Amino acid sequence: MSDNFAQSTLNIHKEESTGDKKLPSHAKAVIIGGGVVGCSILFHLAKFGWKDVVLLERDELTSGSSWHAAGQIHTISSDPNISRLQSYTIDLYKEIEETSGHSVGLHITGGFYLASNKTWYDYLKRERSKARYMGLNQEFISPKEVAERHPLIDPKHYHAALWDDQDGDLDPSGATYAFAKSAKVHGAQYFTHTPVTGTTQRADGSWDVVTPRGVINAEHIVNCGGLWAREVGHMQGINLPVQPMEHHYLITDKIDAVADHPTRLPAGIDYEANIYFRQERQGMLLGTYEPKGTPWKVDGTPWDFGHELLQPDLDRIADRLEMSFERIPAIGEAGIKDMINGPFTFGPDGNPMIGPVPGMKNYWCAVGVMAGFCQGGGVGLTMAEWMIDGEPSIDVWAMDVARFGEFATPDWGTVKSTENYERRFVMTFPNETLPKGRMQKTTALYDRLVAKGARMGQGFGLENALWFADGPEDAHEEPTFERNRSHDYVAREVKAVREAVGGIEVANFAKHEFKGAGARAYLDRVLAGYVPKPGRLTLTPMLTPKGKLYGDLTVACLGEEHFMLFGSGAMQEAHRRWFEKDLPEDVSYQNVSDDWHGIALSGPKSRQLLQRITREDVSGEAFKFRDLRQTFVGGVPVILNRISFSGELGYEIYCKPQYLLRLAEAIEEAGADLGYRWYGARALMSMRLEKGWGVWTLDFRPDFDAVESGMDVFINWKKDFVGKEAALKAREAGPGRKLVTMTIDVDGIDVSNDEAILKDGEAVGYISSGGYAHHAKTSMAMGYVAAEHAAAGTRLQVEILGEMYDAEVLGAPIYDANGANMRA
Repeated sequence: MSDNFAQSTLNIHKEESTGDKKLPSHAKAVIIGGGVVGCSILFHLAKFGWKDVVLLERDELTSGSSWHAAGQIHTISSDPNISRLQSYTIDLYKEIEETSGHSVGLHITGGFYLASNKTWYDYLKRERSKARYMGLNQEFISPKEVAERHPLIDPKHYHAALWDDQDGDLDPSGATYAFAKSAKVHGAQYFTHTPVTGTTQRADGSWDVVTPRGVINAEHIVNCGGLWAREVGHMQGINLPVQPMEHHYLITDKIDAVADHPTRLPAGIDYEANIYFRQERQGMLLGTYEPKGTPWKVDGTPWDFGHELLQPDLDRIADRLEMSFERIPAIGEAGIKDMINGPFTFGPDGNPMIGPVPGMKNYWCAVGVMAGFCQGGGVGLTMAEWMIDGEPSIDVWAMDVARFGEFATPDWGTVKSTENYERRFVMTFPNETLPKGRMQKTTALYDRLVAKGARMGQGFGLENALWFADGPEDAHEEPTFERNRSHDYVAREVKAVREAVGGIEVANFAKHEFKGAGARAYLDRVLAGYVPKPGRLTLTPMLTPKGKLYGDLTVACLGEEHFMLFGSGAMQEAHRRWFEKDLPEDVSYQNVSDDWHGIALSGPKSRQLLQRITREDVSGEAFKFRDLRQTFVGGVPVILNRISFSGELGYEIYCKPQYLLRLAEAIEEAGADLGYRWYGARALMSMRLEKGWGVWTLDFRPDFDAVESGMDVFINWKKDFVGKEAALKAREAGPGRKLVTMTIDVDGIDVSNDEAILKDGEAVGYISSGGYAHHAKTSMAMGYVAAEHAAAGTRLQVEILGEMYDAEVLGAPIYDANGANMRA
């Protein structure tokens, strides 16, 4: 038996049982589940000051997936902030080992990420660029250097490798117990052999957590159920879209080259082979994610499942093993000592699902943390900050449970989690749309738009048009980092909007409805900008108490006591959670995103088209910029907003879903002789770049305050609002970094996001979004740079796939700088 695997199994049986201890009757927080994530949250809560916290484990600690984890640790993740938290997690292990006196079996060997073709090499160049501005110590090494550091590897299969000196491995059980024992040192308690059998909420918002040994009343509960996350959620009617998957890794017999090597060998990941590997005692550990995943216990995890492994099935991973044996021949020549097949819980996109559950009070979750020993410390830190301070210190949207809504059903979760398992080491290109779990939500226009050549994407479960080809058979593209075949199609969509009139479906915008005598006062407090008068629209940021951005919203006043907020479709459940948190009794609120679909018209001929299908006077004098009306367009009842994200004269027309098809037909008929064309999200993103307008989750996110992002121009500083004190301090201090818009001297390729921005070879910021500006005919980007480099005309460089390209900061929009077109 291997050192880490054997040690983990031994630790399970040698730790003291807490089954005879008396349960407290009350706790500030009860954590359900004693894996590495639950124990990390317990530790962080206690360390940061919540001493009255309790963890309940149905069996022994680690009795789900933690005990049989492979224990390999690394920093690279698709999201930069997750990478930061993974780096924090690895650094934390030394602290908890010292605090607890319990070994975590940590080996920091360094590790490499192997690229066996140009595509994977390009991917690693993007990762290296992110590392520049994140301060992570990563560097490229040659295949020859790989073989020198790891003599088992045959270098002829590789182009290059990215080296990270923070990678390595640890003892999974030891790390879990070190978290738990460190939590005890800080005053927390944990109880083993104490299954939770029920959760019931009291009128005051606290929870009664029921166990066979008694009931604990808790102000907060945290679902860290791991393999049982679904079952714990079901106790309260919550369906979490996670799915346990079978996963194999093997451990070899002794390999002389390993035993004779003077130092412990580094860890590694081979993307094309879909494998990870590291040293285990005098042999090797090799794990793989097979191309056809096997969901485990789709209908639910049995409560009596414990320290058990599943029957190995080598046929499922035979092709991966064959490729592995070619690239690391010594593993193929060695005997297999152990074959481990155990269940691990995956989420729909591979990232954890953490935070307060929307629609619930004082109910938190931290589930689907598949890479628990890479991410567990960071998840614990984030959850503790969120629970104690009310918000995390960095943006963790990539892990927020609110990124999923009602569309994320258990069946959908199984389909997408399986897809994610199969793509564990498969990159997703900037222009790529994944095939599984599609058509989960559609609008009445879906078939109509597809028949017209729409290439569809999916956002918050809803299908939406990305671009339009010449017909369904033409609506395809190959995944690539470079400009793809949609480029010319998007160009003609932009041309139609800039010169005539175009329409885009806007069902995927979020809509939040507020009614009641206290609605205006409530919105005036939670929104930092101006709340409009009846019949008008305003733009406003929404801030956290610490002054960070939490929303970029359009506010429509439909009546003195009736408001609609339009915003990010992806953030709709996060914003719902925010609004419901302290809603006054004289205000009613609903997320009505699915109740209002619609079409946005844009272009110099949009008014002419609109006038043909409404009896309203929509002339510039009668219907001014940022006016709104509840009226009739195309013969159907609508909310008509005079506003446009394209930068042109434009209108957003919202109707109930049952009227959408009729509205679309009326628009097409009226616009036939005006050059009307449907356009998609890629054209819209191109046009907003030319206006220097940011996008939520990319350019606007809680990592930044209003001053840094430039959103402070929309703030009403004369009133009180959430986050004002912090926002004033930020304004007085001046920004350390600023959001800027740049042109880039490059052809054939554009930024996507997260590329490094450099000045004289030093990273001074990063790209938040970008692409090709089709009307201006130049590559553009938005990004945050140190304030001293934010002035108009500043020359910088942007790293794209390892090459440096000259960029220039703009001082004004590159198109219609004074906004005359949209105000026409």
